[in-house]
Amino acid sequence: MKATQKCYTNRELSWLKFNERVLDEAGNARVPLAERLTFASIYQSNLDEFFMVRVGTLMMQMNAKEIVRENKTNMTSAEQVQAILDQVKVLEQKKAKIYEQLMGELEPKGIRIINFNKLSKEEGDMLEEYFDVYIAPFLSPMIIGKQQPFPFLANKQLYAIVLLRNQKGKKRTGIVPCTNSVFKRLIEIPTRPGCFMLSEELILHFVSKLYTKYEIREKSIMRVTRNADMEACEIYDEDMDYRNMMEQMIKQRNRLNPVRVELSRQIDEKVKAELAEFLGIGMSHIIHVNTPLDLSFVFALQNYLRDKTELFYEKRTPQLSPALNNKESILSQVEKKDVLLSYPFESMKPFLRMLQEAAEDESVVSIKMTLYRVAEKSKIIDALVEAAENGKEVVVLVELRARFDEANNIEMSHRLEDAGCRLLYGLGAYKVHSKLCLITRVKEGRHSYITQIGTGNYNEKTSRLYTDLSLLTANQEIGAEAAAVFTALQQGEVVEETKYLLVAPKCLQNKVAALMDAEIEKANKGEEAYIGIKINSLTDKVLIDKLIEASQAGVQIKLIVRGICCLKPGIQGMTDHITIISIVGRFLEHSRIYRFGKGAEEKVYIASADFMTRNTTRRVEVAVPILDEKIRKRICYMFDCMMADDEKGRLLTAQGDYLVRTKAGSDTLCSQELFYQEAYDCKVEDSGE
Repeated sequence: MKATQKCYTNRELSWLKFNERVLDEAGNARVPLAERLTFASIYQSNLDEFFMVRVGTLMMQMNAKEIVRENKTNMTSAEQVQAILDQVKVLEQKKAKIYEQLMGELEPKGIRIINFNKLSKEEGDMLEEYFDVYIAPFLSPMIIGKQQPFPFLANKQLYAIVLLRNQKGKKRTGIVPCTNSVFKRLIEIPTRPGCFMLSEELILHFVSKLYTKYEIREKSIMRVTRNADMEACEIYDEDMDYRNMMEQMIKQRNRLNPVRVELSRQIDEKVKAELAEFLGIGMSHIIHVNTPLDLSFVFALQNYLRDKTELFYEKRTPQLSPALNNKESILSQVEKKDVLLSYPFESMKPFLRMLQEAAEDESVVSIKMTLYRVAEKSKIIDALVEAAENGKEVVVLVELRARFDEANNIEMSHRLEDAGCRLLYGLGAYKVHSKLCLITRVKEGRHSYITQIGTGNYNEKTSRLYTDLSLLTANQEIGAEAAAVFTALQQGEVVEETKYLLVAPKCLQNKVAALMDAEIEKANKGEEAYIGIKINSLTDKVLIDKLIEASQAGVQIKLIVRGICCLKPGIQGMTDHITIISIVGRFLEHSRIYRFGKGAEEKVYIASADFMTRNTTRRVEVAVPILDEKIRKRICYMFDCMMADDEKGRLLTAQGDYLVRTKAGSDTLCSQELFYQEAYDCKVEDSGE
């Protein structure tokens, strides 16, 4: 075993640690009660996607002819899946305790989720009548047999599974779909305002009324999670339009193999074995869950609590940037100085205004943009459409392979195409994940660029929920390199060399490694050396090994890694100069910052790329240097505040655990709240335009 291997953590198990930190926020008494419900639901939706994508991928690898091993901990796909299932079962127990705690704290606030054991006979009769009139007519109970084969169970939908026995003693299995848009999920008890029963529990209680010729032996609510890890290349057909091919992929993905079954009650082992055989999964993939199998109903509960403002976060509204005069042209102001927007603390409105100005400005001849995820009712799309209709060249790369946003991106691509925009759909083997917008103006026969490069998607909704950074610059060298990126994309190629920008897949990983080498060289000379990185995930082994090398040379390394982190800090002689924290808070930490060096010579970048192999070598990503000294100092200040966050920041140990840094009774620093307060302190009036 290599000495460095002790510094690695398995990617999938590290992700589960991240999701546990999300779950911890659901149980955090310092978080407002109604907001804790959101974290519980996010934990579940995160886990669903993890099974659909990561576990799905591992299970496909298990069926490969050759054994596939993970490149850091050397675990096989089968070993990883088993370790995941074991850990998830532990987390389910933790989730059940937190859920019970949440429900207990909601009762004094007038909200209860109850079962039939807590109802009077009169209330039970009322619910039975409700079931007969409003639910039973819309149910389709099935019995599995030779004439009725096992039905297709839709992804993440709820079903009642029932073990039946007829008068002759023969056992059968019944299945009842419980997800239906006709009836409500939350059913309020008429005699008890604020008391609810879940519709699936009502169905399960009265399921005997659906199978009158059978005795009910056992019953449970069931939920199946299916693999969703399908790439477009798997169904590639050169005779099919690419967009049509993506639409076909979405349909096929909904019917991929199951990867997990959740049951709300323990049922007969033989029935579970039959279920596993029908679905083609192992028994270990059937998980007993002591909470409702779909927690999305908590958002409806929140609506009942809206008048109790103390149960929610204090309302925060993105503020206008003090760096801009809202009454003047944004394009003109950016031509004079670089501007940094910090979401969600500052509003996205200035960028939207700039794009709208570009659509109308006669000097603007073209707008080029990469789109990965956009809002459903996107003002950005509106501006691009208007620009095209005004006769400007509009080139938009719409990445149709943005997982789970493919349908929305396909719809938007139709709108753009109908308006006369020129569309590109990704780049073959490389997804385009960059956040890049290039506006070209022509004045007095000379062209000039205004460039926007960011860390987050062009999405008005997520700009209020995710922390991201967006640079607006008229630097012509940066603009020229952005133009080269678009030229390469239009020709189906990638950029081979850059001077200013870091552009994956050819010019990011190697350049980041070179910047780290420069700090290693300083440390070897006895000079102060520093690396500071803020990313969502750290899995790229090349860069992890370079960080280990830098630590061994004595470089001081500070990492803010929200999610997956495959590197362990604090290992003597290996990573003892590395400090790693993770921030999970009210807003999703999404910005990426790269820092190299200290003082006047420090190099600072913001980027779309995490340090994951898929980002650094298999996607088109862009990082931009921050050349304006004032903006560079601001980003470094923000980074340092986040490193000092002891309210939401968890410290990663050499053992792979995340420690709470909050000390009882002491004042704490919450970086997100600090940045919002600073935005409010510099409040600029909105003209309403």
